[in-house]
Amino acid sequence: METTNDLLPTVADANERFRTIRELGSGTYGRVVLALDRELQQRCALKILQKSTTKYRDFHREYNYSIVLSAHRSIINTFAGRCFQTADAYIIVQEYAPLGDLFESIPPQRGLPERAVKTIMKQVASALEFMHEQGLVHRDVKPENIMIFDADFRKVKLIDFGMTRRCGSYVRRLIGSIPYSPPEVCDAHSNDILVSSSMDVWAFGVLLFCSLTGNFPWEHAQESDVYYNEYLQWLRHHQMQSRYKLPSQWYKFSSRLMRIFRKMLDPDPLKRCEIIEISKYYDDRWINDQFNSHRRSSNEDEGVEEDFSSSGSGTECNTINSSTTSNTDFEELTQLMRNSLTGFDNLLTNDNLKSSSSAATAKTCC
Repeated sequence: METTNDLLPTVADANERFRTIRELGSGTYGRVVLALDRELQQRCALKILQKSTTKYRDFHREYNYSIVLSAHRSIINTFAGRCFQTADAYIIVQEYAPLGDLFESIPPQRGLPERAVKTIMKQVASALEFMHEQGLVHRDVKPENIMIFDADFRKVKLIDFGMTRRCGSYVRRLIGSIPYSPPEVCDAHSNDILVSSSMDVWAFGVLLFCSLTGNFPWEHAQESDVYYNEYLQWLRHHQMQSRYKLPSQWYKFSSRLMRIFRKMLDPDPLKRCEIIEISKYYDDRWINDQFNSHRRSSNEDEGVEEDFSSSGSGTECNTINSSTTSNTDFEELTQLMRNSLTGFDNLLTNDNLKSSSSAATAKTCC
């Protein structure tokens, strides 16, 4: 029998226990504020879910998942026994991340250094692996949902389990998609979509691309999206062991990194690798050493695999002069992404995308 909200402690006003300092973020779900716990004299983040838009069962599920998952060092800590309700909202109390989210830390059109990205990805992958072992799928992996605790990214944590569901369950199809949505979600025709861990693997692959480049690989994982279609054509030719030009926004990546991208970003969810697979690639070089100084001499080497490690062995050919790759307007796409804090919400079409050269245009991320 479903738990009723009568069991949830009620306060007339959240200010009885907490002093609000400032708002940290907001979305269709509600808002998150930085507050001071008057009793414990401790700063914390209050996730405020409006009852007008949140059913109690949805709040209860998110809260329970958050408590269970808090056991992992790379998942935000939710304080048990400290959630409550007011007349118009449910409130979850969590630890506060002083440096904000990963979205704010990624330099647009440049991305983060390879070493920093590896540090971040190890922690996020570990958190997702833990979730998948519990039979849970996050379903909203993106930079906004990764919180930063120190400048060196040695402590980052996954947050927001409002969309988390059990693997093997079904969810309703939502209108609209974001660049992190896998093709089975973008192309869904039925109102029931099977939840699988491969959804998180896909989103993790897009997150990795964004973190390294400061750009999106595409807007939507559909063949109608020119950038996704370019990637899809290259992938199909590669699978047939035939040579095909790699889209320009992927030039900077090493052959080893492209190998794991192919495994994570396979359009067929049944063929995607498990999240733990990326652990085999942390010691490899991810970015071509001479990306900024040499253009690829030809496309004849496209798709050729080379094994090498961070020791510097191996020769890279996937290089291009950075001036040949243009980007869409960062502020416009950033605003669109900020409007989708809850993930899988409707996104307005960005009609002002710009193309400054005949080369394929990489999209600005984060």
